Amino acid sequence: MKINRSASQNALVIGSGVGGLSTAIILAQLGFQTTVIEKNPLPGGLMRGYTRKGLDCAVGVHYLGSLDDGQVLRRLFDFLGVSAGIPVERMGAEGIIDRYIFENFAFNLPDGFDAYEDNLRNAFPEEHRQISVIMKSLRQHGEKIHTLDFLFSRQLDVSMLEHMKPIGDILTDLKCSPGLRAVLGIPCCWIGVPLESCPVFYHNMVLATYLFSSWRLKCSSAQMAKAFTDRLKSLGGKIIQGDGVEKILVNHRVVEGVQLKSGSVLKAPVVIGAVHPKVVLNMLPDGAAKPSYRRLVSKLVDSYGMFCVHLSVEASKHKAIPYNIFKVQTGENGTILDLIYFQLRESERDGKNLLTILTSGEYQRWQKWEHTKTGRRGGDYVREKEDRARHLIREAGDIFGSLQGEKLLDVYTPLTLRDWVNSPGGSAYGVQRSSDQLLEASILNRISVKGLFLAGQSVMAPGIIGTILASLGTVRLVIGAKRFDKMVNHLRIK
Repeated sequence: MKINRSASQNALVIGSGVGGLSTAIILAQLGFQTTVIEKNPLPGGLMRGYTRKGLDCAVGVHYLGSLDDGQVLRRLFDFLGVSAGIPVERMGAEGIIDRYIFENFAFNLPDGFDAYEDNLRNAFPEEHRQISVIMKSLRQHGEKIHTLDFLFSRQLDVSMLEHMKPIGDILTDLKCSPGLRAVLGIPCCWIGVPLESCPVFYHNMVLATYLFSSWRLKCSSAQMAKAFTDRLKSLGGKIIQGDGVEKILVNHRVVEGVQLKSGSVLKAPVVIGAVHPKVVLNMLPDGAAKPSYRRLVSKLVDSYGMFCVHLSVEASKHKAIPYNIFKVQTGENGTILDLIYFQLRESERDGKNLLTILTSGEYQRWQKWEHTKTGRRGGDYVREKEDRARHLIREAGDIFGSLQGEKLLDVYTPLTLRDWVNSPGGSAYGVQRSSDQLLEASILNRISVKGLFLAGQSVMAPGIIGTILASLGTVRLVIGAKRFDKMVNHLRIK
């Protein structure tokens, strides 16, 4: 691709997560002089993990969907030029991607739509009619994701409105059993939305992408971040690290650039906020955004934060498991009350495996420390973290056997996520994509400041696929539909 550059095509991107780096790469491919600004010492956002005692501890990427040749995430990675830099290994070789452990039964999520339907029918033999309806919808939405037709549509797809109905309501109309509701509620938890308010399209989108194929990183999470940053730099893009944005400069509702915390001023006619919309608003001067837009964004409900434990375990005692485990507590109607995610996998150190435990962050538990700076929260905060970690390790012991004597590597709370990626409340998935606020979330890019746009998982959908698709949608707004369609037409499956 021949790249023509000019000063008028300068673009600044705030935030270096998947959304920021994807947007920057696409713009750089189009000839923009692109600079990404990251407040942290290292780029990557939730994509980047960290190392403790020689073990790579993932933060936001625990497994990926639809990476087989021709599948949607592989096509997106190929388009961005990062596939070769992200070694992966396929899950499901033993017929299991995820194992759901409920109080009175277990269910295995397998590789493939047909296998998933078979498992549902075997687990719930009295509900063949309901399962037929559910699978028809799942396959239809899977096809929409695979073809990416919705990304190219210039008109409202009326049929999509029907698929924004909460899946909880659909399961109620079908008179599904509590057990079937519980199994189908797990994908809602992946994107931080309760089953009762999760649009069926989002539920089916995330589930379908893993049924197409599921993968784990065969490398460190730092290497994945490096694949994105190396690609951007190869296109002439730049990354400023360790210096965040203090202000977005606006004159008569036209963006002019940004002022960094160091005092440096960067000028550009295009600025893209790939951080939470509420954070972007706080960077704007008074009066830049319309009051109605500020009220809309301030009222948006965010998805929940995460609490995480990383544990180093002896490989001889606790062998790696090629699938994930979810331990689930449900209510009378199958409503998920609590969920704990476990991943036990090989590490970079001989004789050591890594056990990762994730669950809801319970932000109210940490609110008393929310205004205290990192590193100064004191012994009470550390003890509270360790108490919660010990409880989760005991829960893990019920599944993996005694973990007494194994080494605790690290614990993080929603406050950690908040401080790392500037996500209000430590939200792991940004703005909640619930049926209650679909309209509000759909107009986030109508800021009324010329040249200012939003990207990231809050804009379209959470997860790697949703975030990259949001980046494409943002670039379309920047360059116009005609030029955009020509650029990415080969992504479309006809």
